[in-house]
Amino acid sequence: MPFNCSRFVLYDVVGKIGEGTYGEVYQAYTREATPRLLAIKTFKPGKEGEGVSPTAIREIMLLREMHHPNVVHLDATLICRQDPSLSLVFEYAEHDLYEMVRSHRERTAKSVPPGQGFGAYTLKSLMWQLLAGTAAMHAAHLMHRDLKPSNVLVMGEGSQQGQVKIADFGLARIFTSPLRPLSDNGVVVTIWYRAPELLLGAKHYTTAVDMWALGCIFGELLTLRPLFHGEERKTPATAFQIDQMDKIMRVMGAPSARTWPELEALPHWSNNADGVRSWQPHSKPPGLHQHLSNTARGGGTDKTAALDLLTALLEYNPRNRITAAQALNHPYFKQEPLPGNNAFVQNGQQVAWFPVRQKVPPKAPMDPQGTVTQPPRAPQGPPLPSVPTTGPNRLTPTVSQQQLDAAPNRRQPSSTVGTKRPASSQPQPQRRLPDGDDKGLLQEQILLAQL
Repeated sequence: MPFNCSRFVLYDVVGKIGEGTYGEVYQAYTREATPRLLAIKTFKPGKEGEGVSPTAIREIMLLREMHHPNVVHLDATLICRQDPSLSLVFEYAEHDLYEMVRSHRERTAKSVPPGQGFGAYTLKSLMWQLLAGTAAMHAAHLMHRDLKPSNVLVMGEGSQQGQVKIADFGLARIFTSPLRPLSDNGVVVTIWYRAPELLLGAKHYTTAVDMWALGCIFGELLTLRPLFHGEERKTPATAFQIDQMDKIMRVMGAPSARTWPELEALPHWSNNADGVRSWQPHSKPPGLHQHLSNTARGGGTDKTAALDLLTALLEYNPRNRITAAQALNHPYFKQEPLPGNNAFVQNGQQVAWFPVRQKVPPKAPMDPQGTVTQPPRAPQGPPLPSVPTTGPNRLTPTVSQQQLDAAPNRRQPSSTVGTKRPASSQPQPQRRLPDGDDKGLLQEQILLAQL
């Protein structure tokens, strides 16, 4: 992480909370009179001569235009001229669906008899908010293309407790007027959440690929296991992922040109890659309803409406797959318990608890002058304030309100987590560059204007 960059004098870094192929994510506080808790996403340096990561530039461009309560808020952009490198500062979310599912799975495994998973209210609220954010993206002509549990954040204690935030727009794409066919972008969507049309080599695809991914996430929330857990072929990049397709067909049966006319034109199907056209199951596929009835651990006792929504999300034919706006009107969300803005608190009562993220202190970072400093300690103080227990907590699942929230150009107020900590005994740096950096600041402003 470029701690020696002058931009980082504005933050106290608590520790690392995640990493991936793109880089690392750190938890940090702003050095303000009322510090705010944020997440700093750093990107690994590009190859020599490549400059700033194109993934980071794509995220900046898209998140600057995407403002919705269920889409993560981009708080700031940090440019380090020495590398050059770019870091993105986001509102901090304490949880993500991947860790929440894992926590439930571990708890149920230790129960005798096996315990339950997500409660009906929590599961429904998570899905409602996830669909609301997706509907807003699609209304703004934006495909995410990498929806999966680890990219769905959930806010911890504070004014936004229990609120879903869709994150990681590194593979996202505006689809109104693409400069080239979408298939030219290479592989998109993590394999367990990849739609059949992508697996079968579709050259063009739609927002329906996001809806299939949401169906897989919904199934995972219900069962605490990936719904279609295939093994990925790493090479070549264009290889037909037969094992993933096999996992889908073992549950749903083989797709049919009778219900999906475009199937015959898909490259891997028309070429009968790995014998996919002649696939025969070892036993009769149970179908989604039967499969989920046997494996679901959460969501309440009556899962009829939930399974009906899941079936609509996991429709083979992308033309027939339910849209996010349609899904928000599904009967599942009109039955008690109604979904809420806070997935953890129902009618003023806490109904769900999850462990907080583990933080790894950064290794002796360097300050802007190049001297080694000690990692900042996590601020000590009173616990974060809980969400008020009075007042309405529930959402009214109506299309009119959702359409208002989903308006592509409607700017939402910035609502980062503003948790307090004791005032530092050290003087707080002013929000300015060291002397002599005015020219560099101008260059940064020009660069950002071009992104």
